[in-house]
Amino acid sequence: MSSSSKIEAYINESKSTVQLAVPIVTAQLSVILMGVSDNIMIGRMVGKEALAASGLAHSLSFLISSIAVGGLSVLSPIIAKHKAANQPKELEENYRASIRVSIWFSLLITIVALLVYLDFHILGQSLKVSDLSKPFFLIVTIAKIPLIFFVAHKQILDGLSKPKIAMYITFVGLLVNILLNYILIKIIGLNGAAYSTLGVRLSMLALIIWYFKRKPFWVKTTINFKSVKADAIKLFRLSIPGGLQLFFEIGAFSAALIMMGWISDTAMAAHQIAINIAATTYMMATGISYAGSIRVGDALGLRNLQRLRESANSAYFLVTLFMIVCMAFILVFRNQLINLYIDDQEVKAVASSLLIIAAIFQLSDGIQVVALGNLRGISDVNIPAYITFAAYWLISLPAGYILAFNYDLQSEGIWYGLLAGLSSAAILLTLRFSTLIKKSAGLNHYPADSNHSI
Repeated sequence: MSSSSKIEAYINESKSTVQLAVPIVTAQLSVILMGVSDNIMIGRMVGKEALAASGLAHSLSFLISSIAVGGLSVLSPIIAKHKAANQPKELEENYRASIRVSIWFSLLITIVALLVYLDFHILGQSLKVSDLSKPFFLIVTIAKIPLIFFVAHKQILDGLSKPKIAMYITFVGLLVNILLNYILIKIIGLNGAAYSTLGVRLSMLALIIWYFKRKPFWVKTTINFKSVKADAIKLFRLSIPGGLQLFFEIGAFSAALIMMGWISDTAMAAHQIAINIAATTYMMATGISYAGSIRVGDALGLRNLQRLRESANSAYFLVTLFMIVCMAFILVFRNQLINLYIDDQEVKAVASSLLIIAAIFQLSDGIQVVALGNLRGISDVNIPAYITFAAYWLISLPAGYILAFNYDLQSEGIWYGLLAGLSSAAILLTLRFSTLIKKSAGLNHYPADSNHSI
């Protein structure tokens, strides 16, 4: 292939990825903006202790559910592969399998959440923050159950290259959440935001199920329920390491939040503001990652190695460009962004210093999440799980603790540790994908079984 043909192929692939990514990114942005609106309203209407408490509750709740939310992301490339291979029976069987897996995950997070709830003070936070967090945590964790089922349906739609319906539903959910937040926080205080989240999640699930029932997505065939059971077990096995990847990352940020609580409530509130802003750009980057994994899965179904490379590299290029823009935006407007959340000057000062570090790790964050998406697209989930564990739990957290408490860098030290972990993950995951591709350099075709990497 000539160089001009290669450039044209990459341009076309980038356009296809953007076309798929835009509605996914919009949906991801709507989801994270629900959290942003929660934090802004809580910080403005209730105060910094309530903001710290909601941050702790949301962080723990997301950590517990991250194995399910992250694990189900392996579904969209599998669906894309079956769609590309024109296998309607396998499509329906995997949809039914995803419902089974969602039930298993829901039971798992319910058990874990109850154990945490019963011994909540073990986290070592201030008494006021712990007392405020405990009921909020229980409500938002219950809200994660309808979210899991919503994510399963969304992953099916994304894999079928039909992401717009989830985008519309989450955008409507965002608007309803803002309205309910304002009303319920006024009436019952902090927990009003949690009840708003629960109501919105239930409504979003009802809407997407209604859409599935009225709109057939595949030709009806006689499915084999033994195959459904086997697919559910296979999907669950793939989901666990896929979910652990997100769990290890979210766990590191949750542990960082807990360490912030050991410093002060002010540091904790500042961390919550900074991480909320950084999470907004991260969630948009995950939209590019999901789009990349779907395009890679589609190429896997077609057994087209050249297109697989083009899909992966296009995702890397797009996320790099996007995160550079985010980096500049955060550096220039960090103080204006902080002003949206709170008036407390101490919190503002700490949050501003943390956002400088957040701006620096934008690029690493974007590259590592796209590398994970590309690896997920070829169903390589086990080794990436080990990599994320090493990056966040063997590098990030120990470095953050030592810098914060041994070298007295306080909250900034914890965030330097997060920067080290994200950078390590970006390098190692990119090398992993590159190594797998090089091993297949001489192959035009390769097995499309979702249990195997290239």
